[in-house]
Amino acid sequence: MKPFHHVNAKSVEEVIQLLKMYGGKARVIAGGTDLIPVLKAEILPEYPEIIINIKTVPNLDYVIEDAEGLKIGALTKLEEIGESPIIKGKYRLLADAANSVATPQIRNMGTIGGNICQDVRCWYYRYPHNIGGRIQCYLKGGKKCYALMGENRYHSIFGGYKGCVAVNASDIAIALVALNAKIKVAGSTGNRIIHAEEFFSSLRNILKPDEVVTEIQIPQPSSTAKQVYLKFRLREAIDFPIVSIASVIDMDGEVCKDARIVLGAIAPTPIRAEKAEQMIKGKVIDVAVAEKAADAAVEGAVPLGMNAYKVEIAKALVKRVLLS
Repeated sequence: MKPFHHVNAKSVEEVIQLLKMYGGKARVIAGGTDLIPVLKAEILPEYPEIIINIKTVPNLDYVIEDAEGLKIGALTKLEEIGESPIIKGKYRLLADAANSVATPQIRNMGTIGGNICQDVRCWYYRYPHNIGGRIQCYLKGGKKCYALMGENRYHSIFGGYKGCVAVNASDIAIALVALNAKIKVAGSTGNRIIHAEEFFSSLRNILKPDEVVTEIQIPQPSSTAKQVYLKFRLREAIDFPIVSIASVIDMDGEVCKDARIVLGAIAPTPIRAEKAEQMIKGKVIDVAVAEKAADAAVEGAVPLGMNAYKVEIAKALVKRVLLS
């Protein structure tokens, strides 16, 4: 690793001040499960001058439920989320997503804020600088996405973002979108609340250089809503998703009243399967309805040379969720 300054921040205000002072040449670290490998491989277009440790900021690690819903501090570890009785009760979707992340060691270090802010996982972008030289892909300031014509079996089937076809691989991201969550961030101009769907509007997120996530807010789910999280991956013990799905389906007896179905790892952002949602509203969900909804969920997909199989996996997961 290259040398850098390291500061143990004592408050959110200090974090914001440092981020503003260094103007994009600072990085925030919490669990460090993503940032440390990134720094070791020297893949960033510009190496940070300072690392701001926010684990030393008090009162950012909590799980609280009130009349409005659930509030989770950004420093709350994934293991705590997965084992919280409150979350495993009313917000089980989030607990299942957290428990699916990597290994127990990673979940005991990684935080919910870090998971939703993790960097792009594309192997061209992450190719270590010290092994064969830097791959100057689009995200590193280059003019081309090497995955478009190269090894793209795990990349997007719904196009790219300004020429890059990497996917959002966060397990937590799709759960938050399905649960209609909001993300609270603090910056030099004050706090702002961002809907989870809008937070993931680019390959990374819409945080400004002087902003940091402080809290996740999730409204009370309907007592009749069914929550399901499924994740397809090759190695159940550790892998990132090849395709994942998070769903909250509100039922009135056997009839669907409302639905939020979100697919992950198939596009640069979490994808709301809105056509599939409309397909099942007001209907009894049987095999025929589930199959039509599954087809609707992947309508418009444009697979690359090696990842057409993702379309079939996505359809299978949607059908499985609806019939569960």
